[in-house]
Amino acid sequence: MILIGRLLSPFVRRTQVSLNVLGFECQRNPLGTATDSAAIGELNPLRRVPALVLDDGEVLIDSIAILDYLDELVGPGRALLPAAGSERRKAQRLLSLAVGAAEKTVVAHYEKSRRPEDRFWDQWFDAALGQALSGMAALEAAAPGDGGWLAGSDMSQVDITTAVVYEFINIVLPGQIDENDFPRLKAIARRMNELEAFSSTHPSVE
Repeated sequence: MILIGRLLSPFVRRTQVSLNVLGFECQRNPLGTATDSAAIGELNPLRRVPALVLDDGEVLIDSIAILDYLDELVGPGRALLPAAGSERRKAQRLLSLAVGAAEKTVVAHYEKSRRPEDRFWDQWFDAALGQALSGMAALEAAAPGDGGWLAGSDMSQVDITTAVVYEFINIVLPGQIDENDFPRLKAIARRMNELEAFSSTHPSVE
């Protein structure tokens, strides 16, 4: 398999972490949407990452579809999301908050980094950032205070994605999260970084 995309993308990174955690052998082609749009477009007409090229040449697009496929391959005993019922609904709700926070952080980051300075729209930046931080605050409120995981007794996709997004905000919008804003999420990110499957995917390795 070949994973397409740079690790700075939280959607690429959460996919790479999941591949690592589940023990899949996978190459990665670090194409970026800003510099390699045409090449990405050959795999995904939306010209977005990640894309996952399977061994038979089939291409999966969007991290949601890719991660669902990986869970299907390993089966419910090892899947990173519960298969059904209230546990799955809880995990999906929390995961939606984390993914939504990532999406809004990307919007704020693009507004700040890619728009010409004389066209910077501070109200739009503030709105997108506010939505991202509200999502993180909801995850902070849901996180257990006893050092546990977000969606149950075991580490799950919710923890992977939340930790990725927590670090992503700090990387692309430094100073927007105070040191003490989200102590439980910070602790989850710290625990995730104890796993080589996670720490080896930090964007600085590229």
